[in-house]
Amino acid sequence: MAPKVLFTASTYSHIVNFHLPYLQWFQQQGWEVHAACGGAPQELPFADRVIHLPLEKSMGSPKNFQAAALLRRIIRQEGYGLVSTHTALAAFFTRLALAGLGERPAVANMVHGYLFDQDTPALKRQLLLAAERMTAPQTDLLLTMNQWDYEAAQKYRLGRSVVHIPGVGVDFSRFDRLPETQDMRGEYGFSPETFVLIYGAEFSKRKSQETLIRAMALLPEDIALILAGDGALRADCQALASELGLEARILFPGHIRDMGRWYAMADAAVSASRIEGLPFNIMEAMYTALPVAASAVKGHVDLIRDGETGLLFPYGDAEACATAIRRLWEDPQLRQELTRRAREEILNYRLDRVFPLVVEQYGALLPERTAAG
Repeated sequence: MAPKVLFTASTYSHIVNFHLPYLQWFQQQGWEVHAACGGAPQELPFADRVIHLPLEKSMGSPKNFQAAALLRRIIRQEGYGLVSTHTALAAFFTRLALAGLGERPAVANMVHGYLFDQDTPALKRQLLLAAERMTAPQTDLLLTMNQWDYEAAQKYRLGRSVVHIPGVGVDFSRFDRLPETQDMRGEYGFSPETFVLIYGAEFSKRKSQETLIRAMALLPEDIALILAGDGALRADCQALASELGLEARILFPGHIRDMGRWYAMADAAVSASRIEGLPFNIMEAMYTALPVAASAVKGHVDLIRDGETGLLFPYGDAEACATAIRRLWEDPQLRQELTRRAREEILNYRLDRVFPLVVEQYGALLPERTAAG
C-alpha cells in the first residue's frame, strides 16, 4: 500500500500558488497525496483526494473546531505517514487535531510568517505565541523563512527540529519574456514619462495600502500608483484616494493573474506591509528588475539591504515612504545599481535552488519517524 501524505492550508489558492511542485514530487515518489483546505474551492493538481475544511478567519469560530474534529477523524482513518501544514490558521487547527493521538504521523509545519513580532502589542503577541507553544509538541519539523521567525522558533522551542529555508522557491520563468506595454500604459492613462509604482496585495490592515495612498499625496503628479488586488479594505482605500484627490493617479485594477504584464508597465515596486514571511511580490519585482521601496519589517529586511538592493522606510510613515519613492524617481543611477544587485541575489530564491533543500528536510524527517515507530 502506498504511503499517504496530507497537506493542509487555510485556502486552496495557497496550495495552488506555492506548493504544487511538492505535491507533484510526493506523487512521483509513490505517495498518495491528500490536501485539506478552507476557502473557495479550486482545482488541485497532483492531489488524489481533496478535503474541504470549514475554516473561518476568526480564530475562535466554532467552525474552526469543527474543522479540527474532521481532520482528527480523517487522520485516524487514513493512516498518513506525513502531515505538512501551511498558513497559521490551518497549521494551528491541524496540530490541535493531532494532540493526544496515541500514534500520529510525522508533522512538518512550514511557517509562511508568524503574525507577530517584537512590535506586536504584548497581549496579541502572547496569545499568538501561546497558540504556537501549545501545538509545539505536535511539530516534529518546523521550517521558517525569515530570520526573526527562525530565532523566535528556536528561543521558544516551537518545534522539535527548527530549520531555516529560503522560502518555498519561486518559479521566475514566467517573467523571462515580459511584453511591451506602451499601449497598456496609454490604456490606463499613463504617459511614457509617468513614473509608475506597483503593489500587489490583498487589501487589509496588515498590507497597509493606506500608507502608500497618503505618501502619494506628498509626491509629484508625474508619479502614479497601481494597487492590484481585492480585499475587505479596497473600498475604503478607494474612498481615501478620492478624498485626497488622487483618483487619476492611483489605479485599482482588482485581482490580477498575469502580473508579468503589470511589472513590465511599472518603473518601481513598493510595499507598506506591517509584517511578512518572505513575500513573493517583492521577490518577483526584484527578478523583473524593478527597484523596490518597502517598509522595514521582517520578511522585507531579509530580502532588502537598505541602499544596496532596495530602499527601506519605517512602517506606517507616509512621509518617509514618499521620501524613498522620490529618491527612486529622481535618481536613475540609483535605480540601476539597486536592480543589478537585487537581481543577482534574488536568484538564490529560485524554485530549482530551494526545492531540493525543502525536499531534503521532508526526507530527513520520515526515516527518523519510521525508525521511532
